[in-house]
Amino acid sequence: MKKLILLSIFAIFAIASINAQELAANGQTSKGKWLIEANTGFSAGGGEVGLMQHTANTGFGLVSVDGTTIWSLGAEGGYFVMDDLAIKAGLGYTDYDGESVFSYKLGAKYYIISQIPVQVDVNGASIKDFDENPLWLGLQGGYAIFLGENVSIEPGLRYSMSLNEDFTDEGIFEVRIGFALHF
Repeated sequence: MKKLILLSIFAIFAIASINAQELAANGQTSKGKWLIEANTGFSAGGGEVGLMQHTANTGFGLVSVDGTTIWSLGAEGGYFVMDDLAIKAGLGYTDYDGESVFSYKLGAKYYIISQIPVQVDVNGASIKDFDENPLWLGLQGGYAIFLGENVSIEPGLRYSMSLNEDFTDEGIFEVRIGFALHF
């Protein structure tokens, strides 16, 4: 029985490896390609923490806590400087209970075996009339499901650690679903 389970696991990894090699040959994550992404996030933090995460959002979001509604629109783009490594930037707009918030993100995304994206970034926001603005270090990982030559869905996990303790000292954990165009 152990041999059958071990053989099954080996077969799954072999098929995944062949699939990743085919994807790399198609070039979705090849040097010189572009990436445009839109993400949605579901924060594990409720209350004030959930509201804070949406103040520096470069994706799509909607949250309502205790009568306060926050919505966000944004996107990210990247350029593959080498196979599987993209340098990314993102911009977003958030309406925080009537206040306008402009968000930004800079980072890098690497696709392990052309299929497992991991990302490191710094994201923050500019909030009018606030003494302190949020600044986060983001770490993200997931799995890219390529639906064709130009489209992928990337479910994943993200942790954002506060870099501005005057704004907040709490981190945020999110489950994310990303939608990407590769060209």
